[in-house]
Amino acid sequence: MTNVEKVVDEEHGASRKDRPTGSTHFGDVDFAEERTEEIGDATWGEVCRTCCVHTPEEWGYIFIGLVMVLFFLYFFLFGLELLGSAAKVLGGCTAGALFGDDTNPVAGLMIGILATVLIQSSSSTTSIVVSLVGAGSVSVRSGIFMVMGANIGTSVTNTIVALGHLGDGDELERAFAGATVHDMFNFLTVAVLFPLELITHYLQAFSKALVPDERDGQGEKWEGPIKKIVSPLGEKVIKANSDVTKAIAQGKATCENGDKFYPVNCVGGVISKKTCVPSKNVDYSGLSADQIPKVGLITCGDGGCPAFFQNEATRKDDEISGGVTFFLGLFILIVCLIGLVTILQKILMGVSTRIIYKATNVNGYLAILIGAAITILVQSSSITTSALTPFVGLGALHLEQMFPLTLGANIGTTITGILSAMVSDGVDALQVAYCHTLFNITGIIIWYPVPFMRRVPLRMARTVGKGTRIWRGFPVLYIFVTFFIIPLLLLGLSSLFEQDSKGFTVLGSVLVVILVLIIIWFMYKWIKGGLRESITESFTRRQRRYVANQNLPDDMDMIKAELARLREHTGLLEAEETVEDAVEDAAEDTVEDAAEDTVEDAVEDTLLLKVGNNSA
Repeated sequence: MTNVEKVVDEEHGASRKDRPTGSTHFGDVDFAEERTEEIGDATWGEVCRTCCVHTPEEWGYIFIGLVMVLFFLYFFLFGLELLGSAAKVLGGCTAGALFGDDTNPVAGLMIGILATVLIQSSSSTTSIVVSLVGAGSVSVRSGIFMVMGANIGTSVTNTIVALGHLGDGDELERAFAGATVHDMFNFLTVAVLFPLELITHYLQAFSKALVPDERDGQGEKWEGPIKKIVSPLGEKVIKANSDVTKAIAQGKATCENGDKFYPVNCVGGVISKKTCVPSKNVDYSGLSADQIPKVGLITCGDGGCPAFFQNEATRKDDEISGGVTFFLGLFILIVCLIGLVTILQKILMGVSTRIIYKATNVNGYLAILIGAAITILVQSSSITTSALTPFVGLGALHLEQMFPLTLGANIGTTITGILSAMVSDGVDALQVAYCHTLFNITGIIIWYPVPFMRRVPLRMARTVGKGTRIWRGFPVLYIFVTFFIIPLLLLGLSSLFEQDSKGFTVLGSVLVVILVLIIIWFMYKWIKGGLRESITESFTRRQRRYVANQNLPDDMDMIKAELARLREHTGLLEAEETVEDAVEDAAEDTVEDAAEDTVEDAVEDTLLLKVGNNSA
């Protein structure tokens, strides 16, 4: 390499163009430009040498790096645990109220989505649905559509985790695509199986054939090893009471003061599990209210009562505690995500993408099994996909490799529902749990084995990922529209048809027609009417304004320094106030339109005008 190339390399970083082999390494300035099909094939010998051949000093750094990775990974999972528990506290009463009597299929689907978004766990939603079906509160048919919705709602967690990469455009694009490939698969599978189930009852009939005619509940709740490691620390902070959501869903209680859960009462004012949590084996009839233990959304565990538990708490008190814990969990999650990515970047710095791709490029069907096994261990598809999302953002895991792992996570999370159903008497609960598994297996059969079909969710995820390039605020907009606005809109619309009123039915029918016409108009304008270009331009303009505002202080300092240099060079002796006014006026133009009239151009025009006047 020449001296000039060395200077360029030091100033701008390494590039694959500088290497005879043309291979890309982590840390290259053009790292994000390499496409999957451009990655060369490495040998396993190269992988082994890169992995295992190091000096003692390098092994020391690797050991320290791995210890730090495990540290950040543990507290990353701890943050997820707090996030999930806090969401259950915040949305427990509301989620319970969503479940009720049999609903129409659209309402069942939307309830599944919203309940899962509120409590941040498809496993919990599925377990609640299974218990409601087992108790006869919800029919098998309604339960099937609710678990479909739970499958969609569970992907919100790793989509939120992808927001931790907002500081880097390349990482955000990759991470958001890696997170939303889960969404795309779920949307596409529901788009196919929802109408199919309405017409043919495919899932209901198939699952019915898999269960016996009669059975007694047996077995007990199983807790995965990761839960056993992370949960004890999480329960020191907050522990959600899942009985609240189930009781409200079954119509047995409310969250109002004076009912089953509030206000919280610890017998004798002593805070402990024995004095605060009612026992199922004790008959409290005949006792006064102050002698009956009572807990609300926050409960106590075997290790004692958590820090946010308080005696005589109301629903508002518990929800405030849940809100504080939610932001605490989110803060821990983001800090650990940044730490995890930084350490991994240091470890992978300079490693060829050929080596990483070879090491992680396992057979797709084997990756599905790996994803399922990991999810069974951690008992949450959200944890699996959320832990893998930073690796996608970093570039260590490609979207094509993330996709089968996500599919496996979808299969693994259904095991929780099956285990919950095993405890319930009867066959209906087990049938719904099997429906959840069949739903995901059918989706995999449709969207994975055939390469052409596999490319559909991958392309959709990449397109959504590219939206972050246009505007950094796009992920937040996507989350609110996809997981809140659309489900609430469709739930409200579908509820009009369940009021036993001709007026509401007619109103609902009119609104459906209007909605269909709006969708048709939107699709036409999007494809041929220039709506896509208009929205893209609007997002681009927003992003340019944001970038201009961020860079404005540095730009003004640079311009003032350049003006001072030009004044000295040309001999101009203008008043300092005039120059500063010109800079400030130009800066205001920049804020109003970042790209059309930059600060530099405005000040340069002003300066050239002054030079022309002096020359004249």
